[in-house]
Amino acid sequence: MKKAFPKWIKWRAPDPAMLKSMQALLKDLNLHTICESAQCPNMGYCFSRRTATFLILGDVCTRSCTFCGVKKGIPLPVDQNEPAAVTEAVRRLGLKYAVITSVTRDDLSDGGASQFAEVISRLHELDMNITVEVLIPDFKGSFAALRSVAKAGPQVINHNIETIRRLYPNVRPGAVYERSLAVLANIKHIQPDIITKSGMMLGLGETAEEVIDAMRDLRHADCDLLTMGQYLQPSPTHHEIKSFVSPEIFSEYASMALELGFKGAAAAPLVRSSFKADELYQTAGRMTHHPETETKGRIHAD
Repeated sequence: MKKAFPKWIKWRAPDPAMLKSMQALLKDLNLHTICESAQCPNMGYCFSRRTATFLILGDVCTRSCTFCGVKKGIPLPVDQNEPAAVTEAVRRLGLKYAVITSVTRDDLSDGGASQFAEVISRLHELDMNITVEVLIPDFKGSFAALRSVAKAGPQVINHNIETIRRLYPNVRPGAVYERSLAVLANIKHIQPDIITKSGMMLGLGETAEEVIDAMRDLRHADCDLLTMGQYLQPSPTHHEIKSFVSPEIFSEYASMALELGFKGAAAAPLVRSSFKADELYQTAGRMTHHPETETKGRIHAD
């Protein structure tokens, strides 16, 4: 039986005019966004600010995670024009903080790392003042693939663990909990100055103790930033929502994250990996450079 949403789960619908404008731009450049592909509840908010998280390497994923609304199956060949198209979209939108993610492409020898690197390079060529955040897959643990992305010079590399260790076989078949932690740790070995980031969904059946253990694991991997949000079931065939986590509990997790040493934490029911990503990045900068003036270090979804 479908669970009724609690009163704190509500979001604004996209403004029709703004939605039409963004969709026209994406169609013109043959681009996808994770906002649409993953049915993000914050799409209305982000599109109204003329921001979006671009989805590269197509819109079909080679893995079968039970939580994710992105299409699954056999993807098309990589579009070699995609880096130029993303760069043009960023230029047209006037973005100073660009967030790029992808589907998982286990069919590619490098998992699509070279495409990420090309996008990053082109964005820096467009404007060296653009801050680039990439949300990457695990590249099946390839250090060489990860190195090519890190050496391209993004300011932030995000890799989500998504959930706690125990739920991986059911929620993330094809992924490995320890491998995802290793991705985050290896980024720091390759390029120590890159800000690392990870995210978790709550409400999949985890316990509070397991959430805290996962947070500790992320800190052991030297992860800088953490996002936590409520899992929302994309369709009846996806993983069932086991619980709704209150805003107060999310706030407690955010406080605990800071106590554990994260430079910033965004935790609230509608927080997603890229939600207000620029604000969380700025928080990390304040914590890194001026710790004596930073008291909070977290943001909340409105």
